[in-house]
Parts: sequence; C-alpha cells; structure tokens
Amino acid sequence: MTRLSCRKRWNSCNRKMTTDARHMTVSGLRVAVVRKEIRNLHLGVYPPDGRVRIAAPIATSDAAVRAAVATKLGWIKRQQRGFSNQARESAREMVTGESHFVLGKRYRLVLVVEDAPRRVELRSQRLLLHSRPHDGTDQRRETLDTWYREQLRELTPPLLEKWERTLGVRPAAWGIKRMKTKWGSCNAKDRRIWVNLELAKKPHACLEYLVVHELVHMLVRKHNEQFTALMDLHLPRWRHTRKILNASPLAHASWDY
Repeated sequence: MTRLSCRKRWNSCNRKMTTDARHMTVSGLRVAVVRKEIRNLHLGVYPPDGRVRIAAPIATSDAAVRAAVATKLGWIKRQQRGFSNQARESAREMVTGESHFVLGKRYRLVLVVEDAPRRVELRSQRLLLHSRPHDGTDQRRETLDTWYREQLRELTPPLLEKWERTLGVRPAAWGIKRMKTKWGSCNAKDRRIWVNLELAKKPHACLEYLVVHELVHMLVRKHNEQFTALMDLHLPRWRHTRKILNASPLAHASWDY
C-alpha cells in the first residue's frame, strides 16, 4: 500500500503548484493531483487560501487518491482554518505617515531623502528612515528590514544564553529569516532555531516566548503533555503571551504557485 505523508506548505521556496495538475473533488473539496515518479503520496495544504495538492505515484489509481484525501479531510480543514484566521498587515508603501511597529510600540514613519548612507533611527514617536534620492519602495523596505534584523541580533543572544542555562539545552545554530506563516521553527535533528524577522515588531515578551518555545522543542518535539509541563514550569504566562502573539498580524505577503 502506498504510504501517505502530510505536509503543510509554508513558503514560496517549497515546491510550487504545477500547471499540468489534474483536479478532482473529494467531499466538496477541490484537490490538485500531480502524478510523478515517486514512491509515496504527499499531501500539502498551501497558504494563503488553503489550496490542496497531492503528489501521487504514476501507478496510483484515482480511487486510491480519493481515499487518501478522504482520510485526511479533518487535518486539511484545520490547516485551512489556520490560514484564514491569520491576520496580515496591509502592504506598506514606505512613505511618510505610515504606522510601523518596533517591539510592540507604534511609530510614525518619516522618510528622509538625502545623499547620505541609508539608516534608521527612533526619535520619540517617529521612525526616521534615511533613504537615498533614487531609492524605490523595495530599497526602502530593505533598509528597514536590515535595521529590524540588527535589532533581533542584539536582543536574541541574551535570551538564548539565559534559557540555555535554565533548560540545559543549546542549539548548534540560530538564525533570522522572514517566514510567511510561522513565528519561528526548530529543527531538532540539526539543532537549529529560526526566528521570524517580524518578531522585531512585536513586544519583547513575544520574542522571549518564541525562544523558550523552540528550545523546549529541542527536548520534546511534539506539543504533548511533557512539552506543556515544561512550558508551564519555566514560563507560567506563556499562554497569555502566545495569545498576544497569535493575535498580532504577520507581514503582508505575496504568493507564487
């Protein structure tokens, strides 16, 4: 019997939807089916709207594909609800007057165009973005993102050091990257932790929660009772902080298939 693996698709660098996919409907659900030279069925749910795609071995019958999807209908619908419930920021144009956040505090963006090095600075309630005369929106956004990244590179190491001592676990590496649907991730096998760049915009407590969450995953991979007990022991208010974080919007994103 062909084995079925399920994977939620997180970002545009993962395998894209193919143009030659056939479609079938299973219990009212539209599913793209792609036949490939593979051994097992692979089911994916893709953001932002929860599109469903299944890659199947060439010899697999339509009936077998339908049966495989049917067994995972509950899981598929949970992933789709997760995508639809996630709030997102509107696209930012990087112009004076926009609202931007730093560590949970709102600032008014002020664009300063000058023939000088690009930089960002905070002044009272203002976020000053120093941009060069010919910079467009993408370059201004890159300047601000670079500054956000610098903030996280300063804020994250002390939290890692603190919680590595407390939990008795140390990652081999950690990094920062933009994630479209997650606040962070942990590869327990490689002992690597990733922090979403967007956390530079959220309250400091949210960053600490994420660091603890991912370090605990190096001890316990699943969200089971042992995982919850460790979180309760070391970070008693973690549920409250998680609620704040999950109510916060992720950045605007575009999606390619």
